[in-house]
Amino acid sequence: MKAESKASESGASPRVGLFVTCLVDLFRPSVGFAAVALLRQAGCTVDVPRAQTCCGQPAYNSGDRADARAIARNVLDVFSSHDYVVAPSGSCAAMIKVHYPALFADDPALAKRAQDLADRTHELVSFLTDFCGIERVEADHSGRVTYHDSCSGLRELGVKDQPRRLMAAMPGLELVDLPGADVCCGFGGSFCVKYPDVSTEIVARKSADIQATGADTVLAGDLGCLLNMAGHLKRIGADVAVRHVAEVLAGMTDGPAIGDGAD
Repeated sequence: MKAESKASESGASPRVGLFVTCLVDLFRPSVGFAAVALLRQAGCTVDVPRAQTCCGQPAYNSGDRADARAIARNVLDVFSSHDYVVAPSGSCAAMIKVHYPALFADDPALAKRAQDLADRTHELVSFLTDFCGIERVEADHSGRVTYHDSCSGLRELGVKDQPRRLMAAMPGLELVDLPGADVCCGFGGSFCVKYPDVSTEIVARKSADIQATGADTVLAGDLGCLLNMAGHLKRIGADVAVRHVAEVLAGMTDGPAIGDGAD
């Protein structure tokens, strides 16, 4: 099934602006390429604006509203003309969709623009399933995998069943439940820097749960979580590959897993 939008009424493909995210751009560009491939398979025309920057979440979470607003205004400008804005990250999508309207609540004109952008913004996998009607992907995957729910994607955007449905339909993929899949991995953006001991204890418990599944790969939809889990699993010598769910759904798993080398 293909995506539908206001643009499709005239026979045109929905024009999707891909919000790449800072972590994908700097640490895992392959996730961006996987997102583009999946969106194109869904019948979308994909644009990756060069002028995009951070969503402003680090400044916002640190209480720096002035810088967060300045960054957010750029996002409003860059993605003003797209039918949809899609991010391969629950936290960045939630920043735009949930927090931008509140960030500009004191300015009616900007608040209206922020709400308009929020209404058009979606996390990647939920967009594919809930808005494009995708029930299965073209790729297959051989192996036993488990899935971690990121806090923002799950709690702010309701992303839970969507990735699991797509994975369950993939030939060769065995999906096993992760105990405490909805429990934080300990990353929390700057939390892991401000409270390293607490963060390490949380991710140690997460790593133990991952290993207990017997899965050869752990997946998630947020690169921050993935980098945190990959780092700890590597430090303890666990033989578990770490990948973004988009890479598996797009069949882009030939390269090194997260934490195993450069993209």
